[in-house]
Amino acid sequence: MTEPVDLPTDLPTDQPADLSAFIKAYDVRGVVPSELNEPVVRAIGAAFADVVVLPETSAGARPQVVIGHDMRPSGPSLVAAFADGLNARGVDVVSIGLASTDGLYFASGSLGIPGAMFTASHNPAQYNGIKLCRAGARPVGQDSGLAAVRDLAGAYLTRGVPTVEAVGTVSTRDMLADYAGFLRGLVDLSGIRPLKVVVDAGNGMGGFTAPAVLGTEAGLPALPLDVVPLYFELDGTFPNHEANPLEPENLRDLQAAVVEHDADLGLAFDGDADRCFVIDEHGDPVSPSAITALVGLREVARERAAGRTPTVIHNLITSQVVPDLLTAAGARTVRTRVGHSFIKAEMAQNDAIFGGEHSAHYYFRDFYFADTGMLAALHVLAALGGQPHPLSALAEQYQPYVASGEINSVVASVPEARARVVDAYVTRQGAGPVTVDELDGLTVSHWDGHPQWWFNLRASNTEPLLRLNVEAADEDIMEKVRDDVLALVRQEQA
Repeated sequence: MTEPVDLPTDLPTDQPADLSAFIKAYDVRGVVPSELNEPVVRAIGAAFADVVVLPETSAGARPQVVIGHDMRPSGPSLVAAFADGLNARGVDVVSIGLASTDGLYFASGSLGIPGAMFTASHNPAQYNGIKLCRAGARPVGQDSGLAAVRDLAGAYLTRGVPTVEAVGTVSTRDMLADYAGFLRGLVDLSGIRPLKVVVDAGNGMGGFTAPAVLGTEAGLPALPLDVVPLYFELDGTFPNHEANPLEPENLRDLQAAVVEHDADLGLAFDGDADRCFVIDEHGDPVSPSAITALVGLREVARERAAGRTPTVIHNLITSQVVPDLLTAAGARTVRTRVGHSFIKAEMAQNDAIFGGEHSAHYYFRDFYFADTGMLAALHVLAALGGQPHPLSALAEQYQPYVASGEINSVVASVPEARARVVDAYVTRQGAGPVTVDELDGLTVSHWDGHPQWWFNLRASNTEPLLRLNVEAADEDIMEKVRDDVLALVRQEQA
């Protein structure tokens, strides 16, 4: 491996710029141009070269980084600045242009080089950001290099980026067809019954990838799919609705279109198309936990058929149905914290075949342990089209419990609000014997008793918020636990 770069010792000793406002635990995300602009991004590119790229480059090899961007108007200029920072440190750039985030992960994985994806995902139009990864699409988070990139970029922004003698180059490469072909090779849809599917791209990158993967624009054979496009025009100003399907109001157009077109299902992608939400033929959402169970069972069966014991990862907010069904099918399930960096780390550590989150991120070992909404969509289409029943009937077996969804509460004091809940449910055990863990926030479970319920209470990393998720065996119990915990959380202090 190449030795870490020796930074110049004769730089001015000015205080490094503080970039912590928009370089967070998982990625870079800020307002353009007040936070993210060309000088800032150039410094981040140079720091990424020194912290991640050069130390991982084999001796004698040319260091390379692959870069993609979504449809936001600020993308191309920020990519150019980032590439300039990389070039200044002697790193070559492979630009793939417009891409979904999972398209960039595919490029990093297939080319075997680090990557940078310029996107702010579902954030409003004034934002942009960068998702960084090591070679093979391995994540770069706060504890795996991002904090060091932040600090060095702050120094470079203040003191200047040092330029090596043999600067890097920039080349372009179109990888959309390769991406589409790779996904098609993982899930065979050629033999399914004909399906009509409405796809809401939200003016995001799903409008770029869906025609290639589900259609014929990448030169692949036609599938037995009648795709009804909704908001496929790439537009980073999001003129129709925010590209965040996690918010119910952003699904309404898709729900109406599914019913209007008498479609078999609907698919909604977020801005960078790495998440996928599913709507059944009645226009009702299918929970991401149900999709995790459905796809997980398919991957578990495939792994067991190959004579291997499968492992599936799920975060602690997913429904109890996920470990219930997957364990019964012969899988080992691993429960983890919320957040893609934790999921990806557990995926790699456990050689897990699949992972799912309540936020509709789905991770696949066959996709470099990275998340891809499109591959999850292909699995849903294969499962639906491989049997005669409608999606509502298929999904029903994966949604036996009732969930509250995530409920945010602004509180005067997070520790005091949390303490009231601990006192009521743990110290005094007013609800009867419970199990408690603090893997990520506070999880209290009464699942082994009667009635069955659990809740998780997590603090926001950036705001005075507590996030509550409740699940129970029936609606009445869920509502009672939800309301009781919220009353404690929101209780006014004397």
